[in-house]
Amino acid sequence: MAEEKRPDERLAPHPRLSNYYRHDKDRAQFVRRLFDAAARDYDRIERGMALGGGRWYRREALRRAGLVEGMRVLDVAIGTGLVAREAVRLVGDPSRVFGLDPSTGMLTQARRELSVHCVLGVGEQLPWRSGTFDLLSLGYALRHLSDLSVTFNEFARVLKPGATLCVLELTRPANRFGFAALRCYLRYVVPLLARLRTRNNEAELLMRYFWDTIEACIPSERILAALDEAGFVDVRRTVAIGMFSEYTGHTPGPRAPELAQLAKPERNNFFVRRMER
Repeated sequence: MAEEKRPDERLAPHPRLSNYYRHDKDRAQFVRRLFDAAARDYDRIERGMALGGGRWYRREALRRAGLVEGMRVLDVAIGTGLVAREAVRLVGDPSRVFGLDPSTGMLTQARRELSVHCVLGVGEQLPWRSGTFDLLSLGYALRHLSDLSVTFNEFARVLKPGATLCVLELTRPANRFGFAALRCYLRYVVPLLARLRTRNNEAELLMRYFWDTIEACIPSERILAALDEAGFVDVRRTVAIGMFSEYTGHTPGPRAPELAQLAKPERNNFFVRRMER
């Protein structure tokens, strides 16, 4: 039987990483400082880290989640706009895409590239009315939230009935060889390349922190359970190439027929697999 969570107990995405900050209350400020300092170099680092395939993958993940033309989208932790750019491509109108981020540096970069609505804020307290969006995306930022339970409830609040949540995250491969290879690449190679390409010590530190949060992150089963507890239905996890997790769910309510058709499970293939719960 699962242990019941006390009302005053936070569901942090990972335990305190004392090599980076001393107290849990210091984490948010530490993360904002890193992203502010690395913002101008972030896209260049991401392109090298993803070997040029990040844009295609993000677009296909949003398409798998059911994002189509005309939908109203909120991208939480928009960063420099990497996920939001693909959302604009699929939606067809930048005025229907909104972004939120706690880092002023990242928002500044996003505004230079995109004409979407950008707001300074945190995922745990969204400044929009209930039932505003058709789809909410969170790209590779789950590990930087303070409380997944609070955040997922906020996500459900601002989504319309029958709307979709799509959380993209990089997770530890189950295969031991795959885990060792990814750890070597993200913990050592990527930070070194970031330092050589940008001469930015904070960018290098961010990349090392990136891997350490992945390694310490709570298991996917707990994330899925938190989505269930927040009231999402048809909660699923899809894994691409053994390490890219797509957590999707829907708020209760009827979905448009064309979106219900898109939401049907795809057949597994070599690269993408729908995980059983």
